[in-house]
Amino acid sequence: MGTNVMQDGLPMSDRYSPNYSPNYSPRRYQQDEDYDRFRQSLEAEQPKTVPSQPDQVQKAAGFAIGLSSVFAEQLLSHPCQVLRRQCQVHHNGDWYHLTPFTLIQVLLNLHRHQGLGTLWKGIGSVFVVRGLVMISDTVISEFTPFPKEITRHSSIKKNFEHILLKSLTFVLTTPFFASSLIETLQSDIASEKPGVFDCLKEGVTRVMGWGMPQTTRLLPIWKLVFPTAVFRVSHYIITSIAQYTVVSSIRSDQQENTDHSIEQTPMSQTLYDQYFPDLLGTFSGAIIADVTLYPIETVLNRLYVQGTRTIIDNMDTGCGVIPINTGYEGFIDCFRSIILEEGLPGLYRGFGALVLQYAIHAAILRTARFLFVKLTDQYRPQLPPPSPKVNTSASSSIHHSPYSRPSTSSYPGYYQSSYRDPYP
Repeated sequence: MGTNVMQDGLPMSDRYSPNYSPNYSPRRYQQDEDYDRFRQSLEAEQPKTVPSQPDQVQKAAGFAIGLSSVFAEQLLSHPCQVLRRQCQVHHNGDWYHLTPFTLIQVLLNLHRHQGLGTLWKGIGSVFVVRGLVMISDTVISEFTPFPKEITRHSSIKKNFEHILLKSLTFVLTTPFFASSLIETLQSDIASEKPGVFDCLKEGVTRVMGWGMPQTTRLLPIWKLVFPTAVFRVSHYIITSIAQYTVVSSIRSDQQENTDHSIEQTPMSQTLYDQYFPDLLGTFSGAIIADVTLYPIETVLNRLYVQGTRTIIDNMDTGCGVIPINTGYEGFIDCFRSIILEEGLPGLYRGFGALVLQYAIHAAILRTARFLFVKLTDQYRPQLPPPSPKVNTSASSSIHHSPYSRPSTSSYPGYYQSSYRDPYP
């Protein structure tokens, strides 16, 4: 009878068993089990990303802010458009109003004598004509092969067909642009307030010649079709190119910042980066087009109102009214007469109202930007601070040294209290 010699906690007979593994021992097995429990505790303490708000809520909030800013811009800028148009057709006025400061006293007098509502006259017809333009685009695109919308990947042929569609739309809506302009010009003192859809009736009567004042100064609508189409199409092209350039530049900068940034959240990508560049691009395109084509707009507005016996507010003082009596024979004659009689600044009458209009638009844009940033910061997921790094040297010694005491300094607090060295 022999004695079984114990080595590594095993009898010698088991050491020579076929199932014997030299890397196994009860001490090492206990340490490996403790190490696995330690790794599981560390994984449980890893910070988890807090889910953000649903994408539908983010998109709805951004769309609502963008739509509200556009709607507010249309409402708040309409008084400036009324002032600008009245200055443009006031051919014998002493004040050109090239800066917004000269309009302050005029605004105060208009408010004192007619009330604040006089600055929003004709706003209903403006929205009606815009809706009519949208309907015309849709109808023409349905009955012709011309595309209603194009992208930057569209061919040259598609771009040309799209421009042709816009030209046909503006040709058909020319009389309604003229009737809408008259509603924004005529003084509330000397005329009755028109209805919302009266501009449609006035536009049809202008084409048919029914009920219009029979004067030799009234230009036929066919003389206004070509300059109107050229002006509107040019305005559309300049606005589209400027808007595309601005938005593309902002998008490329955002992409570069995203590539170099470590922390990016879906909320910031959805709200601010997704909606604000379009608003800024629309603002940039509109102001570039309006400033560039301002002289042509002045000539067209005078041709629209000529011979209609329209009475406007006196834009020199803001008190009283004056009639419009001009006798231009066409676009070229009107342009030449303005240069000769009023000088080059005559083409820019009322430019101060345009400056005031886009100052208001810029203030609305900054407000929209503030709301985007505020909403982004409010709903951005708050991540917990990163956990301290694990002492890899201690962990390595635990796993690789079967006879060394595990270092409890790298263990979590609650695990240190429950850990007991099996071999003190």
